[in-house]
Amino acid sequence: MASSPRIRHYLYDDGPLILDGGLATELETQGFHLQGDPLWSARLLHTNPQAIRDAHGRFLLSGADVISTATYQASVEGFIRHLHVSSECAKDLIMSAVQLAKEAVKSFVSETHPSTSVQSGQRCPLVAGSVGPYGAFLHNGSEYTGDYAEQMSVQELKAWHRPQIECLAAAGADLLAFETIPSIKEAEALVELLKEFPNTKAWLALSCKDVRSLSDGSPFADAVQMANRSQQLIAVGVNCCPPQLVEPLLESARCLLRPEISWVVYPNSGEDWDSEQGWHGAETETETESSPLIETSRTWMKQGAALIGGCCRISPAHIAKLRHHLKGTCEPPSSEP
Repeated sequence: MASSPRIRHYLYDDGPLILDGGLATELETQGFHLQGDPLWSARLLHTNPQAIRDAHGRFLLSGADVISTATYQASVEGFIRHLHVSSECAKDLIMSAVQLAKEAVKSFVSETHPSTSVQSGQRCPLVAGSVGPYGAFLHNGSEYTGDYAEQMSVQELKAWHRPQIECLAAAGADLLAFETIPSIKEAEALVELLKEFPNTKAWLALSCKDVRSLSDGSPFADAVQMANRSQQLIAVGVNCCPPQLVEPLLESARCLLRPEISWVVYPNSGEDWDSEQGWHGAETETETESSPLIETSRTWMKQGAALIGGCCRISPAHIAKLRHHLKGTCEPPSSEP
């Protein structure tokens, strides 16, 4: 795991870190059919790892400072159930996701800045180990309701997430990304579990249903206050919601953040999702300039967001436009100033 000074230097060096976009979106653009798959893009860790490595590379070339592993819907239990592999093989697959992302970073650095080595101590893109909610494993849309948490204890949620976090930490992810967490109980479980990995940093991105509430109805401000108690979280915020919810959500808790914690923001495209027909109102590639993500990103930066990117339906083209809009450059820096 990267040390906290290294990550903190990234956060406050030259403006917000640019996160990547929708990994599954990019893979589907390349012809992979993922909709309806209980493992989503994580299946390709087993069937086509090169496709994942290449997708990471496209986000890096578009300007991402941070790429997230293809493990949002990955779990030891899920791999055993849907791939019919052993527990050890399942753990190896989760760890391989970190290695694929690291290989993509190494290739990006060597191709774009040949004189810079990933091992040289100079700055290069970070790898975030993606940790999705228990609802993603259930594959029933409950990451947008959090209903399951009512029947589970904090200890049960910790026990379910522990194997995935052990694998990502052991594989050397620079930090963890707790993503699309719909319930304050599950958020609390993850923050508690993080203490078992004292050298690990993370961000916590919540699933929210309106301008003040998590998907389970808990106040966003309460989740922020809970996150404030963690000494290992570098950021808290929101992901995979419509862009128009972000500003009021951050405003609802603007006075609560400790100076050591920043906002993390990566909404979806704002399109509508239907479980049977998929996304509605898809943008064309030429419409990325006027994307709601790009139009409102400077507002989030002014509100204190130190990590900004996109989620579902956000492509490398969007990330390139976002980086240019916020930082005026087309690729992440690979060396210290």
